[in-house]
Amino acid sequence: MISLFGLTGIECPMIYGYIGLGNLGGHLVASLLKAGFKVVVHDRHKYLSDRLVADGATWADSPEEMARQCDAVITCLPSPSVSELVLTQLLSGLRPGSTWIEMSTLSRDEILRLAAVAARHGVRAMELPVTGGVHLAAHGKITMLAGGDKDLFDTHLPAIEAMGNKIFHMGTLGNAAIIKVITNMLAFIHLKACSEALMLARRGGLDLGQAWHAIKASSGNSFVHETEGALILNGSYDVAFNIDLALKDLGFAMAFGREFGVPLDLAGVTEQTYVAAKAAYGGNAESPMIAKLLEDLLKTDLRAPGFPARLE
Repeated sequence: MISLFGLTGIECPMIYGYIGLGNLGGHLVASLLKAGFKVVVHDRHKYLSDRLVADGATWADSPEEMARQCDAVITCLPSPSVSELVLTQLLSGLRPGSTWIEMSTLSRDEILRLAAVAARHGVRAMELPVTGGVHLAAHGKITMLAGGDKDLFDTHLPAIEAMGNKIFHMGTLGNAAIIKVITNMLAFIHLKACSEALMLARRGGLDLGQAWHAIKASSGNSFVHETEGALILNGSYDVAFNIDLALKDLGFAMAFGREFGVPLDLAGVTEQTYVAAKAAYGGNAESPMIAKLLEDLLKTDLRAPGFPARLE
């Protein structure tokens, strides 16, 4: 049994399902298991569940089978169309009064539409996108952005706290979708700026490693410079987030700009950079490979010794 509020002794026998065990989801399930939650897992690639089942998770052969066993199901999926398909399958088994928690990055209108579908089956919905990077999820330190009714947020707060350490309830359903798109938009803009700054340093004859450290200690520093900038200097670019996903999120940002009447000049230029990167390297290429566009154009690499291939 899980204590609903830590050490208060109030027990909560809630069973969570989790669908989507990729780069992010696998780490989040591991955190739930470590905290003592009962978790049922499913993914179209069953092998992704092996280590989680070994740690105590239960495998379900389908979303429908999972839904019949769980009080709440969390989904972490690559696209809105997949989220809708999986939700449809879940609703055939979820009991009235249960919860669907969507961690995928959806537009505000999509999460509201799908929540309405769930409501017609007596299932309540909450959104819970995350930000900060897969490496932070591995340590239970990722930032979680919740949207939905406050009582629903409070009910699932123990599980949310097990997965992340910086938690923001953004208000009504749909608000988390907006802030998640904003944070991703900023990250992509920062990555483009970081790439250009590193190339200026390289072409200016500076030691790139020393330049990276100087920027980190300066007013020009950013979270992206500290993380993805290091992966660029290594040459792996491996942030576990691809160009297609970046383009999806930038598309959401541009749509919000039109809806809210906000000109997004930097986001628009950055989106076109990602379009060019997709044409050059494919949609599955790592997001920081927008830096490689400059490297290829100028026939100048951005390598420096001592930087990691992956973030830990």
